[in-house]
Amino acid sequence: MNTTIQALTIAGFDSGGGAGLQADLKTFQERMVFGTSVLTALPIQNTQGVKSVYDIPLAAISDQLEVIAEDFSIQAVKTGMLFTDEIIHLTADFLKKVDFGPLVIDPVMIAKSGHALLKDSAVKALIEELLPLAAVVTPNIPEAEVITGMAITSKNAMMEAGKKIQSLGVGNVVVKGGHHIEGNESADLLLLSTGGSEWLSAERIETKKTHGTGCTFSACITAELAKGVSVEQAVRTAKAFIQAAISDSIDVGHGNGPTNHWAYRKVEQS
Repeated sequence: MNTTIQALTIAGFDSGGGAGLQADLKTFQERMVFGTSVLTALPIQNTQGVKSVYDIPLAAISDQLEVIAEDFSIQAVKTGMLFTDEIIHLTADFLKKVDFGPLVIDPVMIAKSGHALLKDSAVKALIEELLPLAAVVTPNIPEAEVITGMAITSKNAMMEAGKKIQSLGVGNVVVKGGHHIEGNESADLLLLSTGGSEWLSAERIETKKTHGTGCTFSACITAELAKGVSVEQAVRTAKAFIQAAISDSIDVGHGNGPTNHWAYRKVEQS
């Protein structure tokens, strides 16, 4: 019997290795989960920004999904950059047919450099077709504003936005507070399908080394869910993982540098 825990990321590429598929696979590995991947788009980027984005043929995305389903026992799956409504249609249709375990959606929309990673025409498909399939969705504040159509400038607004996203059919929602400008803490709001809620706070760290934080955070949640832990515990672990990855920084690139994917390993070993 195959007892190795396996997870899947359906996401875009990062030449610089700090975000996208690369960040997801590094995170899976750090959490002792075997990672598989489906490439949805080919952004050419480094820490200084996205230079261009090349399309991946829909047939190639479909074929990747098929070969994963044929050969692997996927216990949790996450989506990152999906880019177009056609890719979202394809992904949603496939996930309705194949049981890959709980779905974590990181609704990737804009790169740190400001480059669009989700076309405007795809937002409606994301909301209507993919979000209702999610076990967990992890928008940052700008993404939550796009999904809900409301401005988010306070914790009360984060709560309201989270509930609006839940009303779209999502079981559990994490509204990430890293973009919130108040105070010295980065507070994320977790709304659970059971009706409970929890604020997860950590010290706000002033740094430019935050490339791939959203990918890494959602990948950690996915890895933990693949192990069978609760959503609440998965999100708590992911919060600690990304806090360590940001605070124990590495010196890579000349722009918005990547996080340190091995930092939490040192925390657990100490």
